[in-house]
Amino acid sequence: MSQPRSDARITLLLGGARSGKSRLAEQLAEKRSGRLVYIATAEAWDDEMKARIAEHKSRRGDRWHCIEAPIAVAEVLRALPADTGAVLVDCLTLWLSNLMHAGRDIAAETAGLLTAINAINFPVLLVSNEVGLGIVPDNKLARDFRDAQGRLNQAAAAAADHAIFMAAGLPLVLK
Repeated sequence: MSQPRSDARITLLLGGARSGKSRLAEQLAEKRSGRLVYIATAEAWDDEMKARIAEHKSRRGDRWHCIEAPIAVAEVLRALPADTGAVLVDCLTLWLSNLMHAGRDIAAETAGLLTAINAINFPVLLVSNEVGLGIVPDNKLARDFRDAQGRLNQAAAAAADHAIFMAAGLPLVLK
């Protein structure tokens, strides 16, 4: 069985909530030398989300520099110094939700993100939820989100040279 690699330039980590994808992404990034950048797309709207963000922050050490970018992920990537050791984007799912809430053009934003990723030379780890494994949602907004997330994940997987699916803390290398 193939193992997760820390030497890939673009790594996509997919899985459900609390599957271990963020923790594995952090571990893979920490095997790289140099400064580590964590691009956080979450926004703390309530106490539960504040606690989730605090838990993520508590795992990371002093090597990590956190940049909050609920929407401007591509812009942040383009602005990072060339000597960045690795960057972790966590997560594409919340980024997509933020884009949809803001009424942005999802296809254009996805293309912009992939262009930015391909323009940089340091490793990028992308964390995203796989939301298409359950039942068909009962409302149009939820179905639109599920479909957009599936398209975003497919685009990210096509760009990645390494893709991992996480389930119950166990990695399954897809690519």
